[in-house]
Amino acid sequence: MTTGVHLIGGGWDAAVAPSVYGPFLAQAGGNPEVACLVIDEGDGETQFDRWAAALSAVATCRPVPVLVPLGQILDPGGLAGADALLVCGGLTPAYAAAVAPVSSQLRAWLADRPYCGFSAGASIAATAAVTGGWRWDGRPIIGEDAAEDLDEVTVVPGLGLVPFTVEVHAAQWGTLPRLLAAVGRSGHPGLAIDENTVVSVVGGVISVVGLGYVHLATVGDGAVTVRRFADGARIPSF
Repeated sequence: MTTGVHLIGGGWDAAVAPSVYGPFLAQAGGNPEVACLVIDEGDGETQFDRWAAALSAVATCRPVPVLVPLGQILDPGGLAGADALLVCGGLTPAYAAAVAPVSSQLRAWLADRPYCGFSAGASIAATAAVTGGWRWDGRPIIGEDAAEDLDEVTVVPGLGLVPFTVEVHAAQWGTLPRLLAAVGRSGHPGLAIDENTVVSVVGGVISVVGLGYVHLATVGDGAVTVRRFADGARIPSF
């Protein structure tokens, strides 16, 4: 199991960046080489530069781009001797398609390295990853703008780094209902993470840091229960 998993719900508030990226970079060690996985839709280098700047503003580190052309699968060998992995944001179905076929190799590589997922990278950290959609059994449950080019809510295999389903941009995009639908059907717990907020899973402890909320959805007695957590909170085991 990886030394730590850090899931960021999106957002670019520079003031909170030290809190959001700090735990991940601290686990990566002194002046770490951080592999930044970006699905390249033609502007991969430009997108990489955004995350490289965010990381470098928080701590001394060496971000390196790992660009995967849209529609292709990640070659784990491209991670080489990096000390940590950041999976960046973008079209979530494309990220899932790029990493799911090599998930076992990635988990092995991450056995002694920390993982950070931003937006799409957070969603696909789950065993069962919600990749998008705005309808549930044909009925709208969230705004179409947050559908990620999908119609029905879609759940696909993810990296299997955490045992709960993950939603991102929760308050900003209104994605909590999509999480509730997925959790209600699967019976597995889920977390909906706001922007500028990180959920860190280290040594079995799940903690929340940032400006927004994290909503925990669990199923019991045929109903979905939702609990809300904010900065400094620990989410109980489930």
